[in-house]
Amino acid sequence: MRAGDLPVVLGGDCSIQLGASLALRRIGRFGLAADGGTSHALKAVGEDRPTSATPATRTGFGAAGGEELALATGRGQDDLTDLEGLKPYLRDEDVRLFGIRDYDSERDELAALKIQTVTVGELREWGAEAIARATVQTLELPHLEGFWARLDAGCLDPSVMPAVDSPDPDGLLPDELLALLSPLVRSPHGVGLNITIYDPDLDPEGTAGELLADLVVAALTES
Repeated sequence: MRAGDLPVVLGGDCSIQLGASLALRRIGRFGLAADGGTSHALKAVGEDRPTSATPATRTGFGAAGGEELALATGRGQDDLTDLEGLKPYLRDEDVRLFGIRDYDSERDELAALKIQTVTVGELREWGAEAIARATVQTLELPHLEGFWARLDAGCLDPSVMPAVDSPDPDGLLPDELLALLSPLVRSPHGVGLNITIYDPDLDPEGTAGELLADLVVAALTES
């Protein structure tokens, strides 16, 4: 990234965002544009966790893969949220979430944290590409040095992406995701991309993985 390349990072679950967020924080202040399903967005704003607990003794702390945004924004135990004394790696107001399911009951909590969200229904009403371009403009601010994008395969509807561990109905369709993702990864302010949640064990024929790869390639290359 320092050399001007666009890293594409593949990982099993969204906990890899913690590494990307820390790397960005080492350089400066960056935003995050994240595609994801309901469960990841909601768990990301969990209550602050006891900083004295250890992984062996804590209670009520879910998997980092479900709370990576909470950790990156400074909510949780210090051994994860304050690495190198850089807490928080991301600021709430610099985060944008897309593809939230329309039946999400906690959007008000996200809004109270100044985390901007867009539901699947809103994307269809206003247009995915228009939403993405408008969002890029909100991240092209003097105090931000760029933004990272996160693609959670769970943002796609299970009818086209069944190879995820916790599928949620009423997700995005491939053309909608492509229209959303393309402006994010092609923006000169975009600095990297994570791709997570796809589970090849649930895709014995490889068709879902092929679809996901085709969407990412198209987003990066089509004019």
